[in-house]
Amino acid sequence: MHKPAPVQTNRAEAVVARLLLLAATLAAPALAQDGRAERTPDGNPNLNGIWQAVGTAHWNVEGHAAEAGPVVNMGALGAIPAGLGVVEGGEIPYQPWALERRLQNKADWLKLDPVVKCYMPGVPRATYMPFPFQVVQTPDHILFTYEFASASRVVYMDRPDFEHPGDAWMGHSRGRWEGETLVIDVTNHVPDTWFDSAGNFHSAALRVEERYTRKGPDHLLYEATIEDPEVYTRPWKISLPLYRRIDANMQLLEFKCVEFVEEMMYGHLRKKDAEEE
Repeated sequence: MHKPAPVQTNRAEAVVARLLLLAATLAAPALAQDGRAERTPDGNPNLNGIWQAVGTAHWNVEGHAAEAGPVVNMGALGAIPAGLGVVEGGEIPYQPWALERRLQNKADWLKLDPVVKCYMPGVPRATYMPFPFQVVQTPDHILFTYEFASASRVVYMDRPDFEHPGDAWMGHSRGRWEGETLVIDVTNHVPDTWFDSAGNFHSAALRVEERYTRKGPDHLLYEATIEDPEVYTRPWKISLPLYRRIDANMQLLEFKCVEFVEEMMYGHLRKKDAEEE
């Protein structure tokens, strides 16, 4: 039996090694040799781009088994997939009354979840919904714009003492840089937003500290510490990766969902008027 000469194997291995080295060099332009992310002209880490979470946190931020969905006629396509969860420690530390409220929310999910009605999802939920979002970065402001419901928010980098005059669905965001990490303090939340479709909720006292850290050319580590002494026994944290969308000609498209929920929310009024005629 003919055996290939050792020199041929060595040459093949050398070619593969060179290709792997070239691929590694080309695939990681966003991190310098010292491990730092590429920089914007003002010297800060560059987070510009379109990003998206991959996972099931939008269904339930805690670990959960697969279960039937609320629309029986959709069969398997309407079912909720299992997920390992993104809550550090596994469970949200609810006060006893709040845990009961959370169970009631889940039982009446389709009626109570604001996202079902196309309301803006709030922070941090907007980050891990199954829709992309875009970051546009300047020295003084960072814009986050989300495909779902055309939601958006501005992070004020130059006004650390700026107090928002009222509450908002996407909160009030003030940012700062801590080394390689963008830190955003989000306050002034309306109490209506949820964290997921499982009924996990908060009060108007919610405060969220977000942290975005470049971990590679095409992914970020997202962390959010959540405080609300009216609902939880202590602060708690979620963490998950975000991935850059590198599709050809990638851009945010429209998902203006108001028209999709009009019949659900107001159809009974139209039908009543028709019956009266």
